[in-house]
Amino acid sequence: MIGPDARQADPGAWLLDRIDAREQALTCQIEQTQAEIDMLTARLGQLSEAIEHLRISRKTLISLAEEDPTPIQPAAPPPAVPEHPAYQQILTVFAEAGGSLRARDLARAMDLPLTQNDIQNVRAKLKRLVSRGVLVETEPGLFTQPRP
Repeated sequence: MIGPDARQADPGAWLLDRIDAREQALTCQIEQTQAEIDMLTARLGQLSEAIEHLRISRKTLISLAEEDPTPIQPAAPPPAVPEHPAYQQILTVFAEAGGSLRARDLARAMDLPLTQNDIQNVRAKLKRLVSRGVLVETEPGLFTQPRP
């Protein structure tokens, strides 16, 4: 049995035990601190990446703003074509012709009689298509499809 006299008998063993206990405590603190450093290093990397993304976004937006100061206008909807089959036939003839036509030429292409009344009806339809933006009158009496 070791009593209080045992410490006095071997003072070196008692000191070595104290040093071992202190070494284990410090090793535990080192491991905890290293774990915290690793966690903070990972967090620092995430924050650095986030700020770099913000800088890139800012740079991109500034360069886009300097490039084109005018805002992009949305495309206009296509013009509405009347439902009547005659208008569809007129547009088909224009697509096949690929150029400008006069009312008389269009009536001939549509196999209509070349009477004054029929030509005036075709001209009225052409004018209606011009007012809707489907066709363009490049000069008086000369009609064509608009170029994009």
